[in-house]
Amino acid sequence: MALRSLMPPSAESGPLVHSVSDDNEAMNKELLLDVIRWDTVNWGRSIRIWEGHLRSQRELVCLEVGAREGGLSLWAALSGNTAVCSDRDDPENTASPLHKKHGVEDKVRYEAINILDIPYESHFDIVFLKSVLPSVGKLGKDEQIASVKEMHKALKPGGKLLFAENLAASRVHSFARRKFTAWGDRLRYSSLDELEGFFADFSSLEYQALGFLGTFGRTESQRRLLGRLDSLLVPLVPRSWRYLAIGVAVK
Repeated sequence: MALRSLMPPSAESGPLVHSVSDDNEAMNKELLLDVIRWDTVNWGRSIRIWEGHLRSQRELVCLEVGAREGGLSLWAALSGNTAVCSDRDDPENTASPLHKKHGVEDKVRYEAINILDIPYESHFDIVFLKSVLPSVGKLGKDEQIASVKEMHKALKPGGKLLFAENLAASRVHSFARRKFTAWGDRLRYSSLDELEGFFADFSSLEYQALGFLGTFGRTESQRRLLGRLDSLLVPLVPRSWRYLAIGVAVK
């Protein structure tokens, strides 16, 4: 597997990224919140990293796993593609209002899919994975590995897994998750080294590790402010302390 960390030219000497408006020129704040759902400054950088992979001369067939409200299915449909919006339980009641709001309900269908037993093989051009692996990790590391293998199986040769996943990050992050969230001591957050290992079956992997302060915000306005501060702080923070990995794995 070819492995490369996606780092902007100034990552080691200056701000890691530009402002959210630079990163998402064509996406207004309301739409970005509908697609990304939270912490839109840091997690919203996934749009800049992924957007070129959704451009094609043909309609791409996409799968969103662990979709909840279906934000990435929305983005796939708005980009002219079709999407299967999936979760452990059928997400139609939860996700369809968002898709109807943006007039793309004819581009999206809904399925209950167990990420450990995806009923497709060599079917999708794109699979979206966002903030799912820690929940799978409640079952164990082996299940996290197995879930990524299932997504690999579901992709066509040359297909791409576009992922944005929480990382173990620093001891401060671990403490805050245990202290201030109801789920922090139940989920399993991976290190960067572990995450790279999860994608061993893929022919190539490119990713960017970012974010330190943004996750500590209790409201979206706080997260936006802290995310902007991260643009200045993250180049000074060890990669192992960053809480978010965004990247592309190619089958």
